[in-house]
Amino acid sequence: MHLGALCFWASRIQPGIQDAALPAPRKDSTMYRSPSPLSEQVRAPLAASLNERLADGLDLHSQIKVAHWNIKGPQFAALHPLFETFAVSLSAHNDAIAERAVTLGGRAYGTSRHVAKASRIPEYQQETVKDLDHVKLLAERFDVYLAGLRESRKLGEQHQDTDTVDLLTGAITEFEKHTWFLRATLGE
Repeated sequence: MHLGALCFWASRIQPGIQDAALPAPRKDSTMYRSPSPLSEQVRAPLAASLNERLADGLDLHSQIKVAHWNIKGPQFAALHPLFETFAVSLSAHNDAIAERAVTLGGRAYGTSRHVAKASRIPEYQQETVKDLDHVKLLAERFDVYLAGLRESRKLGEQHQDTDTVDLLTGAITEFEKHTWFLRATLGE
């Protein structure tokens, strides 16, 4: 149903509701029940750290897609599908990270507005078109993403959350390989 129709019908039930602003989602410290044996005091900072990685990952995903769409140059045929491979890989990791935060009893925060405020990934130079310029920009951003993943993994290790550590180790391993591809393309 269209939002306008919902407001119309809601106003029939409660006059004046169409003028009321929708409440902003609350971001609080409420933790939900979890199948994890970890205490809530341990799960809360882990979920928060995973949300930081989710913001970085969602931002990085959009930047990879910008590179994928706009690349031009002699290496287009090789890099265009490679960037898509990176985006698909990161999308799967983002989903797993979000679901782990929720499994721990937290929430997953991933709207574009939230990501814009929370991401540590540097802004992407969207005017970039040259193939190797995109490679360099992505390599730099992959390094920042990897540093964040390692921070979160270290927190998981400190709290003996082997499942989160395992999840993050998989993402780290894959993105170290992706970074190697980029750095090798640059001759580094």
